[in-house]
Amino acid sequence: MNQSKVAANSAVVSDDLLRRYDVSGPRYTSYPTADRFVEAFRADDYAQALRLRRGGTAAMALPLSLYVHIPFCESLCYYCACNKIITKHHEKSAEYLRYLSREVDLHVAQIGQGQSVSQLHLGGGSPTFLTDDELAELMAMLQRNFRFAPGGEYSIEIDPRTVDAKRLDTLATLGFNRLSFGVQDFDPAVQKAVHRVQPVEQVFELVAAARARGFESINVDLIYGLPQQSPESFDRTLAQVVALRPDRIALYAYAHLPERFKPQRRIITLELPSGGAKISMLSQSLRAFAQASYVYVGMDHFALPDDSLAVAKRQGRLHRNFQGYSTQPDCDLIALGVSSIGRIGATYSQNAKTLDEYYDALDHGRFPVVRGLALSRDDLVRRAVVMALMCQGELQFESIDLSYLIDFRTYFAAELQSLVALQEQGLVELSTSGIEVTARGWFFVRAVAMVFDRYLQADQTRARFSKII
Repeated sequence: MNQSKVAANSAVVSDDLLRRYDVSGPRYTSYPTADRFVEAFRADDYAQALRLRRGGTAAMALPLSLYVHIPFCESLCYYCACNKIITKHHEKSAEYLRYLSREVDLHVAQIGQGQSVSQLHLGGGSPTFLTDDELAELMAMLQRNFRFAPGGEYSIEIDPRTVDAKRLDTLATLGFNRLSFGVQDFDPAVQKAVHRVQPVEQVFELVAAARARGFESINVDLIYGLPQQSPESFDRTLAQVVALRPDRIALYAYAHLPERFKPQRRIITLELPSGGAKISMLSQSLRAFAQASYVYVGMDHFALPDDSLAVAKRQGRLHRNFQGYSTQPDCDLIALGVSSIGRIGATYSQNAKTLDEYYDALDHGRFPVVRGLALSRDDLVRRAVVMALMCQGELQFESIDLSYLIDFRTYFAAELQSLVALQEQGLVELSTSGIEVTARGWFFVRAVAMVFDRYLQADQTRARFSKII
């Protein structure tokens, strides 16, 4: 993508355009998306995928990505749609670590010990629910079985209420070089409404301490559309975040789905902002971050110009996996822990969502995989198209033709016709040789990718997804 297209901050995004695309759609951390996984894909299929990886020289040469899901939280956040277990019984985490070790052993038996890892992410739940000794035990176990490459991205999600400066020292010593702070909103009334009270001063002190300890990148998560929020209150939060100046910002739209996520039933529906107010908050956010020199990386993510994510965007080196955008090369992802989702070769897999089922599988010496997907040839072609659009913002027909032995313009004739409307809105540019997402279109890149989603176009059922902007 040329530099004029990369400079998405200069694009004019009207409130009218934001309203037009205030629709639901996949986040495309994978294609096909996780809702397409089937229970016919089980532990034996996953084991076979691992064996095929070990037998494939090219795949084995690429470093792995690791994701570890820590499901425990001491306190319930009402907006949360993650797989979590609310408990104050910390002895549960010791048992969980023992089972994580068993799961790692099963992987090592299939792919061998010492495989190179260039990316690790601890998510949850609250990974900092674990004690310092437990975090040390977990990292030691992973480092015994995998080889962590120098210069990799090793990150952990932080609940600011569970850490202090001393804990940050421990995380640095253990090898973490990136932190993600869950902030959501700094307004006290909003925090009370979602049952997540954390003073702004606490977050500022922790970020300052993290910088002093040399963490390479600090991310802050924000959510707009929460109860008690208004454009005026969120403007104050935006000003505080800009003053905090994290290296990266993830800005998510709250999706109120109480019928699917039980904790959300505690949210008072009448306290939720209107659709118009949410559009205003998004518009304000885009403007505030652009004025503060943040680069819009794409898909809710912003980064300072010298952050590695923004650099990768400029250089066309962005990738996507189940954690979102990444600077690491496209690679297999081993996902450990309850409910976690991984990718090995042309397969996706997901672990059991309950501790009982997860533990039972491991007690019987089986991978705890309960569903997944073996990708078809059409899936692979479309994945290449979707990821090129989502990550590079452009696609050359010839590259797909040569890689998959198709004629792009014939294979995707209907999709190209659908893109004409997006071209008329200034979101894409079509040529005889390819597709390019415009600077304005980068804000709506999910809408562009959705055109090539065969499953989505077939059923048009989008209510289960978040809004695409």
